[in-house]
Amino acid sequence: MLRMSKLTDYGIVLMTHLASKTYQQHSAHTLSDAVQMPLPTVRKVLKFLSQGGLLKSERGAHGGYNLTRSPKLISVAEIITAMEGPIALTECVSDESHCDQESHCDVQTNWTRINNAVFHALDEVKLSDMLVSHPSDVSPIHFHPAATRHNGDLHG
Repeated sequence: MLRMSKLTDYGIVLMTHLASKTYQQHSAHTLSDAVQMPLPTVRKVLKFLSQGGLLKSERGAHGGYNLTRSPKLISVAEIITAMEGPIALTECVSDESHCDQESHCDVQTNWTRINNAVFHALDEVKLSDMLVSHPSDVSPIHFHPAATRHNGDLHG
């Protein structure tokens, strides 16, 4: 089963809340209350998102957190990457691969293609899309595969 961590899910929830109110600064306390998440968890997630370059923070009485860019320019893939590191479905598509099968694996190229497809699908979904409450209002994800099928054979 493919599943992102609970902290990553929380990161998307927090980023979506921040995207819904870009006109104001948000403290960790107000975010914790707004999304009904424990304050220590919110602080941990905000740290990952800030280190990932998705949030900026200002200290002081009128300080807080806000997005570094428009919600239309931040992808779900970027949020996942900030929280978990590069998206890698299998060991062999990871930058730090330590797979014993790698030197003689016949499916590594296909795993790379699958990983790229998943990454591009997540990259096409923007934070602004996450604000839409009715899925029918969201534009579809368009796949542009490099390879195509012709008479049942894969070309590309």
